[in-house]
Amino acid sequence: MASSRAWLAALLLAACGGGEEETDDGPLFPADYAATYTEVRNCRQSGDHDLNRIRILADPQALGPYTRRDGPFPVGAIVLKEEFDFADTGCAGPVTQWTVMQRLEDGAAPDQLDWRWQRVDADRKVTGDGEPRCAGCHAGCDAAADGHDWTCAVP
Repeated sequence: MASSRAWLAALLLAACGGGEEETDDGPLFPADYAATYTEVRNCRQSGDHDLNRIRILADPQALGPYTRRDGPFPVGAIVLKEEFDFADTGCAGPVTQWTVMQRLEDGAAPDQLDWRWQRVDADRKVTGDGEPRCAGCHAGCDAAADGHDWTCAVP
């Protein structure tokens, strides 16, 4: 069973377009994000994030656009995905990594859907920045698919 999950995770990684790239930049979100970010999607399994359990939070700028879906996200808005071990069905254990998207100015990064994408490990070290994998998967989440501004999920 474990080997099946590992094989499926590898397949999903390959399908979404790429590997990790370490950077020297710090995370796009503060260490104390839990004090000001709001949960917009509760704990659930994600087939798109290495089969990890996930929980999604929005910073104060992203909260309204994410929940109301009545306009674009403002420049600088952050949507953060906490990732937990596959077996952590309540997302109660330690965060194993984060993925984060930060809204950029229109036209700033058209190949990245005008978002900056980042992966951060449990030690808050950035392990991927601007990965094609993120934009490649989120490209299918336009408004027609109810993926408001490339978020891929109904809250």
